[in-house]
Amino acid sequence: MYRLSSYYFARTVGDLPMELVLPTVFVTVSYWMGGLKPSFVTFALTLSIVLYNVLVSQGLGLALGAILMDVKQGTTLASVTMLVFLLAGGYYIQHIPSFIAWLKYISFSHYCYKLLVGVQYSVNEVYDCEMGMHCSVMDFPAIKYLGLNSMWSDVAALAVMLVGYRVLAYVALRMGQPH
Repeated sequence: MYRLSSYYFARTVGDLPMELVLPTVFVTVSYWMGGLKPSFVTFALTLSIVLYNVLVSQGLGLALGAILMDVKQGTTLASVTMLVFLLAGGYYIQHIPSFIAWLKYISFSHYCYKLLVGVQYSVNEVYDCEMGMHCSVMDFPAIKYLGLNSMWSDVAALAVMLVGYRVLAYVALRMGQPH
């Protein structure tokens, strides 16, 4: 009845409220309970990053679903892809073997994690590392591994993924459509 492009864009925009309500509620509750930086600006940035991450991951799910068109295969591939992205992203493992270290650059969770840490900590911040001693946040091994510079390039990388995954999904649907 409708052109694929009309349906695809209407569905994408129509799904936004439902896709963004639950993460907003979750972040609103867990942010303040988690003892994170008590600043409304930091909270708003954290919420924005999480919602951005939701949109990128939804785009990846759309792309995988459109390419495979089989629920079982799509679920399996999405689970494996998400696990690889989470492991390679740097949150769980800091010392990734060099032959797979490149995976973090295609992992949206890597960029999201960097942005979330970058919003919470600044370059000049210190923390209590030993009895009576203060250490720079940037010297903490996990944060040093991440490197909190170039946050705008992280936002740009996520933007490329956001658009890229959705275009890939549209192209896959377009190619799979009967003519």
